[in-house]
Amino acid sequence: MSKPPASPFATDDTVQRRSVGRTVGITLFSILAGVVVIALVAVGFVAYTVQRSFPQLSGEVTVTGLDDQVTVQRDALGVPTITADSSHDLFFAQGYVQAQDRFWEMDFRRHVTSGRLSELFGESQLGTDKFLRTLGWHTIAEQEVEALSDTERAYYEAYADGVNAYLAEHQGADASFEYAVLGLQNPDYEIEPWTPADSVAWLKAMAWDLRSNIESETERAVLASDFTQDQIDELYPGYPFDQNPVIVPKISTVPALGTAPDAAAEGDGAGDAAGSTDGGDAAGATDGATASIEWTQVDSVIEAVGELVGDAGEGIGSNSWVVSGANTDTGKPLLANDPHLGASLPSVWHQIQLKCSDVTEECPFDVAGFSFSGLPGVVIGHNERVAWGFTNLTTDVTDLYLEKIQGDSYWYDGALVPLETHTETFKVAGGDDVELEVRATANGPIVSGLTDDFTEIAENPYVGTGGTVTAPPADAPEGEYAVSLRWTALQPGTTASAIFALNTAKDFDDFRGAAALFDVPAQNLIYADVDGNIGYQTPGKLPIRGAADGSMPQPGWSSAYAWQGYIPFEELPVSYNPDEGYIVTANNAIVGQDYTYFLTSDWDYGWRAARITELIERAIAKGPVTADDLNAIQADNYSYIGMRLTAAYTDIETGDSRTDAALDLLQEWDAQAGADSPAAAYASVLWDTLAQNVFVKGREHPAPLSGQGRLFLVMDSLLADDASPWWTNDELDVSGMREMLKRSAIDAYERLADAQGDNQSRWNWGSLHALPLNSGTFGESGIAPIEWFFNRGPFPVGGGSSVVNATGWDLGSGDFSTITVPSMRMIVDLDDFDASRWNQLTGESGHAFHTNYTDQVESWQKAELTPWAYSDKAVKAATTDTLVLKP
Repeated sequence: MSKPPASPFATDDTVQRRSVGRTVGITLFSILAGVVVIALVAVGFVAYTVQRSFPQLSGEVTVTGLDDQVTVQRDALGVPTITADSSHDLFFAQGYVQAQDRFWEMDFRRHVTSGRLSELFGESQLGTDKFLRTLGWHTIAEQEVEALSDTERAYYEAYADGVNAYLAEHQGADASFEYAVLGLQNPDYEIEPWTPADSVAWLKAMAWDLRSNIESETERAVLASDFTQDQIDELYPGYPFDQNPVIVPKISTVPALGTAPDAAAEGDGAGDAAGSTDGGDAAGATDGATASIEWTQVDSVIEAVGELVGDAGEGIGSNSWVVSGANTDTGKPLLANDPHLGASLPSVWHQIQLKCSDVTEECPFDVAGFSFSGLPGVVIGHNERVAWGFTNLTTDVTDLYLEKIQGDSYWYDGALVPLETHTETFKVAGGDDVELEVRATANGPIVSGLTDDFTEIAENPYVGTGGTVTAPPADAPEGEYAVSLRWTALQPGTTASAIFALNTAKDFDDFRGAAALFDVPAQNLIYADVDGNIGYQTPGKLPIRGAADGSMPQPGWSSAYAWQGYIPFEELPVSYNPDEGYIVTANNAIVGQDYTYFLTSDWDYGWRAARITELIERAIAKGPVTADDLNAIQADNYSYIGMRLTAAYTDIETGDSRTDAALDLLQEWDAQAGADSPAAAYASVLWDTLAQNVFVKGREHPAPLSGQGRLFLVMDSLLADDASPWWTNDELDVSGMREMLKRSAIDAYERLADAQGDNQSRWNWGSLHALPLNSGTFGESGIAPIEWFFNRGPFPVGGGSSVVNATGWDLGSGDFSTITVPSMRMIVDLDDFDASRWNQLTGESGHAFHTNYTDQVESWQKAELTPWAYSDKAVKAATTDTLVLKP
């Protein structure tokens, strides 16, 4: 074929340029094609690596260690129902299934609880490891496992065997994509077998998450050098008993448990409470190892631990309530629960049903609800007869002690006593081993030198004696100051047994027996049964204090301040079928001020409890109460502080037309902090700005902004006292309440306009308050492409701190992002368990890009609950996949 004629306008140079251009173009195309091929191969490899750890959901798998065949049915959300012929096979299969879904999370958690994060991520985690190894969570868990009955220990061993059976066929990236990423910086890491202590130790982490008032105690101790007693009392007011409700207004009289726990005497502060609950009459009705990943290293160890196991800061708490069948549309109780915990991906909860083929004495389980990955049994949920829920008790179970140290000894009751010491060795990925000498007194491990706040207390010591803050007495012994920690979770306990007792409870007496074992974390337990009864029990190991109330560090050198024992279980508050026809717990005060024992000076201040009570009473008056009513209460966004500020600004004009227009939004607002609300956005920024202007900005000694519920009450009092010195701020050139309110309104407008523009109709609370869902490990790696694999969001949400829809955020931080959340929501219908509903924050799976990784987020955002299949018929109808495990 002849060539086409050359263009008459073409020169030899033109032809040559075209030839060169064609050559270059072909070359560039070839390079581009090669890059695309490489990219596609890389994407394919990554996709393969990501998906290779996804669990097998259908078919048959032969598993060494089972006695008989086990069936695992999953619904579209990936929620498993496990049916087995024996307890051994049931918990073995639970371990296998949770390892399928969440093993990286489980492995990470056990490195947290055993203080071994440095083995994974290198020296950047040493500070956290040292603190956690000093507390000794995993060591205590090992002691608790040894103390279990043979039957209960067999449950934990079966669970561990199931996890290890899965690991026998799934190592490295076959277990989870995270191990492929970890191999980039720590290629020598090998997964260890799972142990029962690994399971039990996570209960210590949850106890830390719900440890109550240690932050407030620490804050007061740090403030003591700069604030008077009156100022501290003003900033930390008592519970508003005249304004907000208590959980148990009248303690019920119920028969004692058959063998109630004894309150152990502890003359030297080192005793323990223990007891059995067998038998009993029925209750009556009245940076990494290499530079490849820059791991976050925060200044505060407490903050670091909070990031790992959940921060007991703003918004930590929970709601639960139960309504008697006398007030419901079915004639049977309705029970609701939504625990508030730090936002995490995956969510802390793993939904599951555990079912014995035939419920017998050997295999007594037919229970469904929410578990923790790594833990056998169900923590919150229901069985075939009873339902239960938890909220944080908020009683004071932690105390700080000032110690006087001389050399290797400490002073106690006028004598030098040798410190208890041992050496901990930390293996560091990519580095040398590190050693730490752990020291302890009779009061507990010494924690100063490990965290900034505790160290500051030791360097500038103040104590609380009889509720009064004072400098240390002049006759304190010689030596250096140190700070030790006393905490109920630092002694072996029985919560590991309580879970199985709850799972098999048949009536209120069984429920109370389980509560007697549930020592840490201290929780409010609510109850309902198919016979129509409702109830409440305070469980927990609650200390009886000596000469002080534990609201401030106490002199550790005198046994007068040691714990004297624990409140006897039979004297803890209980309520059974109360006349009100409902019970509400929302971390508010449990009982009135006339209760015999001191419980705490740091309750949640009861705003959520008051709102829930109000809404329940409205629903009862309208009647009958339905599950939809309870769901609407869970979604309620009413903001007490928003409404209080609206009232305070009723007759305030700033003279700035844009700000005054924003204030007009408040006057038309229903105080619902909905995601799409412009008024909620302005009210929240106004609250944050006012708090900073009053307590922080320009202050030589700023006051803490932690605990919005506390500050709601403080501000409530200030708004009724226009002469308070807090309203004057010379640095801001503000004098008096009206000037402070005007200045704060203008400042708030400017902040919100900077964030969302001047068009007030386009303001919205949801995007300002959005929830970022970040993986607690590689989602915080500092490398954007890696974080992209694991993180999701941010997702717009409504609600707020001390709101029933409790989406907490850090006041004064400059960031309104949601950090604590209703981690799950459930409503149990005791008339028909299949009519119950549930939802969790993210999804069942811990595998990034799995269908069930974040498939529950959208319904969680809307507080919409999904059907909760329980009966054989309902489970079968909901089943999308069936896996048979064969021996």
